[in-house]
Amino acid sequence: MSRRATLAIAFLLAPAAAPAADNAEPALVPRPASIERHAGTFLLSAATPIVVAPGDEAAATAAAVLVERMKKSRGYTLATVPGAARDGAIVLERTSEAAHGDEAYRLVVTPRRITLRAHTLAGLDHAATTLWQLAGTGRAPSAAIPALAIDDAPAFAWRGLLLDSARHYQSPEFILRFLDAMAAQKLNVLHWHLTDDQGWRLEIRKYPRLTSVGAWRVPAGRAARTDIDPATGRPRLYGGFYTQDDARRIVAYAAARGITVVPEIEMPGHASALLAAYPRFAASDPAPAAVPSDWGVYTNVLNLDAGTLTFLDDVLTEVMAIFPGPYIHVGGDEVDTSQWKASPRVQERMRELGIADVKDIQHWITRRIARFIESRGRRLVGWDEILEPDLARSAVVMSWRGNRGALAAAAQGHDSVLAADPTLYFDHLQTDSASEPPGRVGVVSLADVYRFEPMPPQLPEEQRFRVLGLQGNLWTEHIRTEARVGWMAFPRAAAIAELGWTPAARRDWYDFRRRVASMPARYEALGMTYAKSAFEPPAPPASGALRTSRQLELCSDKIALSLEDDAPLQGPRAQFHVDIMNPCWLFRAAHLDGVHAIEARVGQVPFNFQIGDDVNQIRFPRPKSPEGELEVRRDNCDGTVLARIPLEPAARSEAVTTLPPEAIAPQSGKHDLCLRFAQPGLDPLWVIDSVRLLGGAR
Repeated sequence: MSRRATLAIAFLLAPAAAPAADNAEPALVPRPASIERHAGTFLLSAATPIVVAPGDEAAATAAAVLVERMKKSRGYTLATVPGAARDGAIVLERTSEAAHGDEAYRLVVTPRRITLRAHTLAGLDHAATTLWQLAGTGRAPSAAIPALAIDDAPAFAWRGLLLDSARHYQSPEFILRFLDAMAAQKLNVLHWHLTDDQGWRLEIRKYPRLTSVGAWRVPAGRAARTDIDPATGRPRLYGGFYTQDDARRIVAYAAARGITVVPEIEMPGHASALLAAYPRFAASDPAPAAVPSDWGVYTNVLNLDAGTLTFLDDVLTEVMAIFPGPYIHVGGDEVDTSQWKASPRVQERMRELGIADVKDIQHWITRRIARFIESRGRRLVGWDEILEPDLARSAVVMSWRGNRGALAAAAQGHDSVLAADPTLYFDHLQTDSASEPPGRVGVVSLADVYRFEPMPPQLPEEQRFRVLGLQGNLWTEHIRTEARVGWMAFPRAAAIAELGWTPAARRDWYDFRRRVASMPARYEALGMTYAKSAFEPPAPPASGALRTSRQLELCSDKIALSLEDDAPLQGPRAQFHVDIMNPCWLFRAAHLDGVHAIEARVGQVPFNFQIGDDVNQIRFPRPKSPEGELEVRRDNCDGTVLARIPLEPAARSEAVTTLPPEAIAPQSGKHDLCLRFAQPGLDPLWVIDSVRLLGGAR
């Protein structure tokens, strides 16, 4: 385990320097802006009614959400009744104005009644969320709610999570549970990533092939290629899509919980799935023949033909009819210009449009789309690559390359959202625990996220209003299942919630540790998975004669991943830590006294990564046999070869294979061992599952 991860977890689990329990604030996440404790309690039970004013639809909606949550967490259904405020009840009241913003609320608990006041549905939802947290979880017949007064409003307007449904489809039912878990922490934006190279997930009725073709692919690897669908005689397709009715149901469910859904429709890059469905919109000839399964950055981009521009308008028209919120995200990141440069048709179109350089094509398209979206009363959002001098003033810049995009956006008069890599990229592992699912090897712990500063300190005071807020990003290349999405999102999303809601002066990591310990029971009540590893003590450092790939040290950290095997297609799969740019591992301080042989368990994973010219930097030792060998060298990667373990016994296996032990000459003392594969090609990529030293001290 890395020292950083160990310290972060120890910091989380160590006793906090907190006030005594009777003086501590309730375990609310996020921490309210202001809370006053008073004497006494209100006893909430199944008999407690919720009172709303007749005809107040917002209050009735907030009450219905509270009823649903209480049923899940406490097991009883509260009755909602129309009428005036009265004792013995939970009273929802609308205020005449939003003095402290649209999401502000006041919650007052006395021994006689509970009153929730807000101007908007969002404010009432947040007040109800606070009350729900105060009520706790469990099946006791009643809950004692402490008397208090909370005046609360968020520090930032945008407190979100990105859910990438393009790489792996999640069911609508899961997304509803995901929204419940978001709302339970007062998160208010679901950035829904619906299209990318590997899939187009939203039904567009004017262009049905976007989902009939673009929503399906054959996964990478030999196991998927040989899984033949008897109905078609071809490899079985993987994917799915959301009908417009599915999407509207999700949008309405989110709105009832104070959450805005922001759809992302990628353009003009990340377009391979789109172009497989409609090749006439491609800048290259031929266009992709099928939806690809590699991760990374493809060169496929849209052309500039008039028909393509009409297509984009048509798609966005349908998208805006489904998603009524103020923001439409159009991607705009990682656009490769090589196909535009190579296309005579694009070059001619550039001359017609007065575009002087291929690097300006993306900005021309973005400006045009921004005007189109603006004409419908909406605002364009894009990744920080969209920022250039003529960008529409209404456009919002999402800063993912650190906070540079936010700083530049503010200087040019644009609003921004912080979505910074790596700290806010939740495809990173959050501990070094063996229980972590696949993802990026670099640890981004709960403490790392909490210590992120959402307001760039370099930003001048007069420009700070330009920062709308922040979000955590769940890129799902390596997050294949719904259960893993929950694991990677929560509880790190609780840190996002507090950073976005709680005033900086009231943020405190020690107190947050105390309060976040209450979240697992709430996640479970809502049917949402979470990272149990974030609440567990760290595993001891690796030692002994057996090391898994997690316990081995990677020789480098260029593109270090925890990859999942491509087989079996059903059931658990092995995971391997590997730097795909340099597949090399170190067995540190191996005790070699008495060791007579080395045994390795190995697997193969598809090399399905689009990394451009960087692929030419990957080098392997020259193999001695057609299948290759696992080389074991002493002290360093240029040291004495102790063993070359033939890979032939595993060459035709789709599973992890234990290779026959390879004898080594007698050694003594402690030595580092370097392990690398000598292999004839890059795909498939050989990986280590574990290494065992045979003989020697136990």
